[in-house]
Amino acid sequence: MLNVLVAPLALALLTGTICLLLRRRQTAQRMVSVIGGLTQVAVAIYLLVLSASGIQVLHVGSWEAPIGISLVLDRLSAIMVMMTGLTGLATAVYALREVSEDDQRQGFHPLLHFLMFGVNGAFMTGDIFNLYVWFEVLLISSFVLLGLGGKKEQTEGAVKYVALNLVGSAIFLTTLGILYGTAGTLNMAQLSEIVAQARLDGNAGVYDFISMLLLTAFGMKAGIFPLYFWLPSSYHTPSPAVSALFAGLLTKVGVYTLIRTFTLIIPPGSGGYGHDVLLVLAILTMVLGVLGAAAQAEFRRVLSFHIISQVGYMVLGLALATKEHQLAMAAVVFYLAHHIVVKANLFFVGGLATRLTGKENLYQTGGLARLSPWLAVAFIIPAFSLAGLPPLSGFVAKLGIVEATVEKGAWISLAASLAVGLFTLYSMMKIWYEAFWKDAPEGKEPMKPTAENVPGWGWRLMPCLVLALITVIIGLGAGPIFEFSQGAADQLLNPAEYRTAVLGGGEQP
Repeated sequence: MLNVLVAPLALALLTGTICLLLRRRQTAQRMVSVIGGLTQVAVAIYLLVLSASGIQVLHVGSWEAPIGISLVLDRLSAIMVMMTGLTGLATAVYALREVSEDDQRQGFHPLLHFLMFGVNGAFMTGDIFNLYVWFEVLLISSFVLLGLGGKKEQTEGAVKYVALNLVGSAIFLTTLGILYGTAGTLNMAQLSEIVAQARLDGNAGVYDFISMLLLTAFGMKAGIFPLYFWLPSSYHTPSPAVSALFAGLLTKVGVYTLIRTFTLIIPPGSGGYGHDVLLVLAILTMVLGVLGAAAQAEFRRVLSFHIISQVGYMVLGLALATKEHQLAMAAVVFYLAHHIVVKANLFFVGGLATRLTGKENLYQTGGLARLSPWLAVAFIIPAFSLAGLPPLSGFVAKLGIVEATVEKGAWISLAASLAVGLFTLYSMMKIWYEAFWKDAPEGKEPMKPTAENVPGWGWRLMPCLVLALITVIIGLGAGPIFEFSQGAADQLLNPAEYRTAVLGGGEQP
C-alpha cells in the first residue's frame, strides 16, 4: 500500500515525458497535460486522507533508513503535495490558450510537469542530500520556463534568478559536506537523533553554525531578507502562467525546507540561536516586502513584492512556534495552503488584465470591472484574502499568526504583522481602483473579452474562478482545515514521531 507514495513522482515524470514525445502534436499534448494534472490531484487527495492515519514511509528498493532513500509522507508534506497538484492543474488549464503555441512547442507542458516532479520530490524526501537533488531538478525546469520566449526582460530576469540560485545551491552543497563530515549521515530522521543527543551532551555549537548556513541557502530560495532582491526582478518577466506557477510554489519550497530544518534538525527550545535570527529576519522581510509593493506601479511587480511580505508572515510563525505554543506552527501550515492558492490566482488574473489592457502599468489601465465583471470577482476574492479580510482564508491564516504573537508576548512582531496587513490592503485596493474601478484613460480602453479579441477567454478565466471559489471554501471551512493543520503542527514540533516512523522503534533522545 505504501508504494502509492511514489505515485506523485511517477505521474509527474510520466506526464512530462509523454508531453515531450507529443511536442509536435499540440492538441494531444495539451490533453495529456490536463489529464495528467487531474490524475495528480486525485492521487494527492488520497495521500492527504492517508496522512491523517499517521506518518507513512516508503524505503525505496527495500533499503532501510538511514542507508537507503526514504520517502516520507506526514501531514505537512501531504498538504504541500496536494497544493502542488492543484496549482499544476490550474496552470495547465490556464495555459491551454494563454501560452503561445511557440512556447508550447518549445516545451512548456513537459517542463511544467518536470517542475512538479522536482517539487513533489522535495516535499517528500527524507534525506537532505536528496533534497539537494530535487532542488536541482526543479531549478533546471524553472530556469528554462523563465526564459521561454527569449524576450530581453525575460533573459535579464532569468540571469538574476539563475545566478542567485546557483549561489544558493553551492552554499547548500558545501553545507551538506560539513554536515556529513560532522554527523556521518544525511538522513533527516537520523540527523534529528544525532543533533538531539549533541544538545544533551552540550556539543551542539557546530550544528548552530550549520543551521545558519542552511538558513542562508534556503532563505535565498524562500525570498527572505536580505536575499529576496532576485524575486521582484524575475517573477514579472515570463508569461503569466509561468509567473503564477512560480509565485504559488517555488518560494514555498524554500519555506518548507526552513520548516524542516528548524523543527526536525534544529527544533525550537533546543538552546540554539537560529529561531531568534529567524524572528528578526521575518519582521524585516514582512515590512520591506510590503513597502516595496506599495511603491510599485506595475501589476505583477506589486504582486511579486507581496510574495516577499507574505513569506515573512510564515517565517514569523515558524520563529514563534514551540511545543508549548503550537498555534503559530498550525497557522504557518494553514498559511502555506492558503497562500499558494491565492498568489497563483492573483498572477493568473494579472495576466488576463494585462491581456485586455495591453499594459502592466496600473495608471495606464482601468475599466476592467465593467468590461469583465467575472474577472473583477476573480481578483477581488483573492485580493481581500491576501489582505486578511473575513471570512476568507487569509483572515484565518493571519489571525492565527496574530494570536500566536499575543500568546508569546511578541509585541514588536504583533505591531509589524498588523501594519503589514494594512499596507497589503492598501496595495490591493490600489490595484482594484486603478485597473478595475476607475475609467480607463482616454485612448487606452481595454479590449472586450470576445472570442475574436481573446480566443479561448473562458478557458483562461475558468481556473481563476475555481481558485477564487477554493479560497472562499477554505475560509468558510476553516474549522476542520485548521484542525488538520494543528495535527501537522503537532507532528512537526514532536520530531520523535518522525524519527520513529523512519528509523523504527527504540530509545529517542
